[in-house]
Amino acid sequence: MPVPLYQAKADFFRTLGHPARIRVLELLQEEGPLPVRDLLTRIDIEASSLSQQLAVLRRAGVVIASREGSTVVYALATPELAELMGAARRILTDMLADQGELLAELRAETTG
Repeated sequence: MPVPLYQAKADFFRTLGHPARIRVLELLQEEGPLPVRDLLTRIDIEASSLSQQLAVLRRAGVVIASREGSTVVYALATPELAELMGAARRILTDMLADQGELLAELRAETTG
């Protein structure tokens, strides 16, 4: 029996649900394909932890890995992932702006 679409979507978002994984995706979105050593210098994480997080992303098909000599280079599996990261940034910006407006109103009420 196939997995329902809503379950597949939930699994996909669970895959993204780790700060190190999000940071990897942000870096790949901003800079394009990167070798593991560059990811490691830009993310405050142990090498073994980064390796585990990259494996999760790779198994889920979110990133692809290629070898260039002895170097492993990671890239987003599809351009739509960059769009998703941009959409997430816009959504959070709007949400935080709304919270900022609410906070200003609350402060105005307490000082007024």
